[in-house]
Amino acid sequence: MSGLGELDRPATPASPGAWDARSGGWLVSEDTVPSAGAGSDSDGPAVPTPTERPASASGVRPYPAAGPAAPRRGGAVDPVKALMHRHRELCERAVDPLEIAAGLEAHGVTDRTAARFRHRDVFSLAEEMYARVPRDGDPPPRPESAPVPRARLDWALLALLPGALTAATVVGLRLTHGQARVLAVAAGVLAVILALRAALRRGPLSPRRGRLPSGSHPGRHHTGGWTCWLLAYAALGDGLLRAAADGGPDGLPTGTPDGPWPLATAPLLSLALACVPAAWCAHLLAVRARRGLDTSRGLDEFAASVRPLLLSVFALFLCALAVLTGVCAAVLGEPAAYAGTLGLGALLLLSRLLTVHGFTHAPAVVLRAAGGAEAIALATLLAGRLPRCGFLAAPVDALMAAWGPAGVPALACGAAALTLLIHATRTLTRASAHARTDQPC
Repeated sequence: MSGLGELDRPATPASPGAWDARSGGWLVSEDTVPSAGAGSDSDGPAVPTPTERPASASGVRPYPAAGPAAPRRGGAVDPVKALMHRHRELCERAVDPLEIAAGLEAHGVTDRTAARFRHRDVFSLAEEMYARVPRDGDPPPRPESAPVPRARLDWALLALLPGALTAATVVGLRLTHGQARVLAVAAGVLAVILALRAALRRGPLSPRRGRLPSGSHPGRHHTGGWTCWLLAYAALGDGLLRAAADGGPDGLPTGTPDGPWPLATAPLLSLALACVPAAWCAHLLAVRARRGLDTSRGLDEFAASVRPLLLSVFALFLCALAVLTGVCAAVLGEPAAYAGTLGLGALLLLSRLLTVHGFTHAPAVVLRAAGGAEAIALATLLAGRLPRCGFLAAPVDALMAAWGPAGVPALACGAAALTLLIHATRTLTRASAHARTDQPC
């Protein structure tokens, strides 16, 4: 039989010089790594491919003696390895698979995307990526659940400052008259604004630094103007709406509850004092969520543990705000506008929680919608006085007949708060929204 016919017979190579240094390098080349379709990610010894067979005993090589082929790159050889290369920094600094899963989620990787890498979910894919990261020595131990840190004195005092300055402004408003009242109110409003600015820049109510989570919109979304409008309406809106419905207003506000344009100070005081429970609720949510991030075994498990926490924190704040509203109304001798105050407080808390965790677009849109609804209600009521335009004021007249002037802010802020609550249960339950940062809370 010719030498060519013997190539199909299995036999032990007779030439000892078939495997040289170059051939040995082929055994560990990237071409010997099994592809993703092979269904094997083992680290066992590589098996030579047909292009690496030695020459037969007759000295005839089955294939041309060419150099090793160029390494094949991309997801066709090893898609998980390509994904690890794309997120190399995340894989190297991660201390557990859940941290990699949170990072992948923040970059838009979903369970459907993980299925293309032959994994049932993102956490299973993150476990393989974590196991395949080369490390020197033993891998770092999984961090233990840290105890709940105590509240820092600096942000605790800053949270008390807006309420204290608002109370001082209200006292100055009640005790002064004429030009002195105008100066006292102007100075008090400026001091409260500066105190709020300081409280929102430190502590648990300040925006996080670092990587933005998935679904967030980078950039600055200015909401200060609409927030000031909502607060101003809480103080003056109901009185102006009632005066407009009666054919007024007949003059400018005098700063008293019995003037031609009544001023409500109880909602502002209760909302300013609510900065303290708001800071504590944001602190509690951040600490417990990070503890769940350390102990959870998957993204679904983490979301299931954070969702009731978020709702409990929200309910706790509403209870505290309801108590403050009743106490302030009793002390100042004003009616307690629970519906409008609770609706506005819930809206401001949820918008701040979303902003703290990097979701700034939705709060900006919803605050503009709530403020615009209140402005439209006033505008249509005043426009209804024009000839043949009475139909414009019909919706607001019907709402006031059913619920009074407080129905407008209650409906506008309540609907906006409910929208943000639904959005928060979808976004603040993600692991990427609570990734570790160096900012203390």
